[in-house]
Amino acid sequence: MTFEEFENRIVKIAKMELPGEAIQLKMAPVERLLELKDQARQKNTARKAGVLALFYPNAKNEAMLALILRKTYKGVHSAQIGFPGGKVEDEDANLTDTALRETEEEIGVPRLAVNVLKELTEIYIPPSNFFVQAFIGITTTTPEFVLQEDEVEELVEVTLDHFMDDAVLTTKVLSTSYATDIDVPAFLLNGHVVWGATAMMLSEVRELLKQLL
Repeated sequence: MTFEEFENRIVKIAKMELPGEAIQLKMAPVERLLELKDQARQKNTARKAGVLALFYPNAKNEAMLALILRKTYKGVHSAQIGFPGGKVEDEDANLTDTALRETEEEIGVPRLAVNVLKELTEIYIPPSNFFVQAFIGITTTTPEFVLQEDEVEELVEVTLDHFMDDAVLTTKVLSTSYATDIDVPAFLLNGHVVWGATAMMLSEVRELLKQLL
């Protein structure tokens, strides 16, 4: 799909109802997620983060989605595929600012070049104790990506057609913080297995787009 076709359709997303947790949970790696989410709200100790599902045109004028492969480090999200984004800082006015600032820092897309179209359903990540707010945004020009060397190992550019293909839905046997060698729902995007919180957020993005495209 050309980016112009995609742009003409996705602007309608602002008025659409969110598919919500039911769609996210289809890709959840743990059955107790809603229970853990409620417990986290009651404790009120979780940190907050903002991430961005950024769509943009490539040099061929195809609609693309930007994901990142995180660096290997001592942490629960080491070497995983995710959205550009990160934790709230004091300078951020709100979570939209957080997502835009982090996107600019991690992949070099200027925040003023991004039009944020939709706030998605908040998700809770138990291993890191974060509530994460994802947003859908577009930039109408092909970005000149600059990766943050200490945070980002690789930029993963996914065509919209590939993302929307049902063939990318899969199940993998993985070990998580909850269990060892369990069947986990996942996306297979550009050869990368995408699971966990990112897969749950992608599931909601995909459901919204299925209603538009």
